[in-house]
Amino acid sequence: MTQEKTYNRREVGALAMGAALATGGLGLATSSAQAQSNWPSKAIRFVVPFAPGGTSEIVARSVAAELTKQLGVSVYVENKPGGAGVTAMVDVSKAAPDGHTIILGHVGTLAVNPYMLKNQPYDVNKDFMPVTLLAKVPNVFVIHPDVPAKNFKEFVAYAKKNPGQLNYGSAGNASAGHLAMEYLKLVTGMYITHIPYRGTGPQLTDLLAGRTQASSAGMPALGAHIRSGKLRAIAVGTQQRILALPDVPTVAELGFKDFETSQWYGIMAPAGTPPEIVKRLQEESYKALKSSAVTERFATDNAVGGGGPATEFAAFIKNEQRIWSDIVKRADIKAD
Repeated sequence: MTQEKTYNRREVGALAMGAALATGGLGLATSSAQAQSNWPSKAIRFVVPFAPGGTSEIVARSVAAELTKQLGVSVYVENKPGGAGVTAMVDVSKAAPDGHTIILGHVGTLAVNPYMLKNQPYDVNKDFMPVTLLAKVPNVFVIHPDVPAKNFKEFVAYAKKNPGQLNYGSAGNASAGHLAMEYLKLVTGMYITHIPYRGTGPQLTDLLAGRTQASSAGMPALGAHIRSGKLRAIAVGTQQRILALPDVPTVAELGFKDFETSQWYGIMAPAGTPPEIVKRLQEESYKALKSSAVTERFATDNAVGGGGPATEFAAFIKNEQRIWSDIVKRADIKAD
């Protein structure tokens, strides 16, 4: 009598993701179909690995509100900051793979942490399953008005003349703002000190008060402060200028032609989540992204919606890992 082979959750997740989310037999297909028919059977916890007040929360809450309407159960956002997103990732990696716990993955947690942090207690490529890309949000570089620089070139020149005298805040290690600023430091040769916070909201509080001098974040978090004159936008990280800031140049057009960085966000589920649930969640997310409430909010914030299949998101993550692993090495980005 032969012994039946068993798989742990990591192996199950890898098998499901690697086979284009296909099931491996009639028995598995039947159980997965049953799981889908019973899903969702309770509220869905949507974990955001950062503190309230930032772009990540805005994206998550916008989509969660529509999913709640469509699915008939509460899809509630739970902010769980700490450890460059590691705290939340550990939590969700251990959650039941039944589609009732998902997490907002982003460039930091999925494409940078694997190369910046040592001994992570999980593998982002094996302990999680991509569901769908939700949004790409342009990075905007801003400074406090007290900084004696009116534009990007003046700021870089001032920072070079005063190395280490300026501080920039971010939502935390491996946050999109941290990565964007370190990338900018790499290409310009300036040196300013990184001050990590537990979320975009807290770091903006200190920036607005003048306790830090610069930052990079998305338009959802910065727009009102730029319009009020409390912050000065000096450049954007996309290859083209954005509609909300038509007079603000791109870093690329200022002499760094290959520079491009944006924040991106997507849904991830614990490894082993039934493929049919992943597919249903992707389809419902796509529908949410096409709703008037979300499209209008994203348009206001210059965010580009996603919604594609899980395999497409998986390929996107792999490419981002390739890009950022190189930047982390070249810029010597550390977990401060």
